[in-house]
Amino acid sequence: MQSLNPMNDPFVAYVWSSVQLRIQRLRDETERSRGASAIEWAIITGLLAMIALGVGVVIYRKVRSAANDIKTK
Repeated sequence: MQSLNPMNDPFVAYVWSSVQLRIQRLRDETERSRGASAIEWAIITGLLAMIALGVGVVIYRKVRSAANDIKTK
């Protein structure tokens, strides 16, 4: 006869242990700092992409302006 306790199911035990492991990793300071580091890298990458886009727009406008000046002269 099988037990009616769902905690005896192997799948439930596996999921429970996986969740506990993730919770322990989140509580660990080195794992939290690794996550913070990833967020910092994402922010820095986004800022650099915005700067590159801005420089590209400025260069595009300068080239387009110079091309229009050549056409008019």
